[in-house]
Amino acid sequence: MTGPSSQPTPEGAAGAQAARAVWSRDFALFFVARAIARLGDTMLPVALAAGLLQHGYGAGAVGVSMAATAAAFAGLVVFGGVLADRFSTRKLMIGADLVRLGTQALAAGLFFSGHVVLWQVCAIGFVNGVAGAVFQPGVASTVPRLASDIQGANGAIRVAESAAQLAGPAVAGLLVGFASPGGVFAAHATTYGISALCLLLLRLPPLAPGSRVVTGRGTKAFRADLVEGWREFRSRQWLWGVIAVWCVYMIAVWGPTVPLVATQVVQEHGPRVYGLVNSALGAGTVVGGLLALRLRPRRMLRAGAIALVGFAAFPASVGAGLGVPAMATGAAVAGAGMSFWGVMWATSVQTQVPPDVLNRIHAYDVAGSLAMMPVGQALAGPAASAVGADHVLLVAGATSFAVCAALLLIPAVRGLVRVDAAAAGSNRAAVPEPSRAQKG
Repeated sequence: MTGPSSQPTPEGAAGAQAARAVWSRDFALFFVARAIARLGDTMLPVALAAGLLQHGYGAGAVGVSMAATAAAFAGLVVFGGVLADRFSTRKLMIGADLVRLGTQALAAGLFFSGHVVLWQVCAIGFVNGVAGAVFQPGVASTVPRLASDIQGANGAIRVAESAAQLAGPAVAGLLVGFASPGGVFAAHATTYGISALCLLLLRLPPLAPGSRVVTGRGTKAFRADLVEGWREFRSRQWLWGVIAVWCVYMIAVWGPTVPLVATQVVQEHGPRVYGLVNSALGAGTVVGGLLALRLRPRRMLRAGAIALVGFAAFPASVGAGLGVPAMATGAAVAGAGMSFWGVMWATSVQTQVPPDVLNRIHAYDVAGSLAMMPVGQALAGPAASAVGADHVLLVAGATSFAVCAALLLIPAVRGLVRVDAAAAGSNRAAVPEPSRAQKG
């Protein structure tokens, strides 16, 4: 007779079922692709800050070079969404990775040679932004096709990307310290090559039944797809409400925080300390991703907005001139809040939006979210010159609180109920409550 101890516990059975709802060979390949690409992306700010400062440029040049990528990405990602609904998302993502493999290899050559001209760095960043605009829309629709537990899949990817963010800046700082910024760009190019290989081996399952395949050719059909995507986007108040608030966030918080924190910490403490602080940010995002794997709030965006308050600690600690331990702690708290919000937001979009328009809706989401980031990055240098980088960062910290409050003041945002919770509520209305014995 089999003893009781050999029987799976309800908790163990639930855990195994949750794992099966997320993990498969193809999801694992996508998981690795996202983690490796993120590893390279988190190395880039260190390389740009250290490399441009080394060649006589200042905070303004770092901000402009980052803004070139962000502007191309935000300006073209909507068109990328239409392409993703018309063509194979996997092939588009592979092509985008191969383009960025080439551009980052070229950047490595420039920094290795010592012939660094700002407009060339910006041009390379612009091409990277175009490639990213083609790549990103397919990410949203790929996750639901690979996993039935969408929040669990988003949480797992967030943890992987966060772990990469934890390692990336530290690796970049070591490469800058013991080699040169060119070595970081070479490593970044390699990460895109690995990502492309993983996606090449990936087999996407067919689209869900009822998903519409976009047909028609020419400018008129392309424009009709754009209009349909915009109509679907505009019809969801919770969606465009978040994006409207996010525009302010990008100008006043995230846009100036990235280049100014990089420049301030590198100038005052060196690239290795910046790598340490950014790794603390990565550690915090790991914690936030793990929390998002465990917690299943009924109102996801409300919970995410409350968690996002923690991001204020990052720019505020650097702007206040606190020591390295305090800056690292602030970065960790910020990372946890941003990561939890990111999983709640991604899951809401992927579960609330029909699959046949998801790529375009995600493209409008990304474009709206990032449209103002290049403005914030480009203004970071002049604002720092006018009032001081520390004051700009303190304002960014204060604005973080205002942004979270604004999100919670929008009824459609704070009241949005997760799809599975809404379905459970309707089922409970139709099905009698099971007895305690039936619940186990």
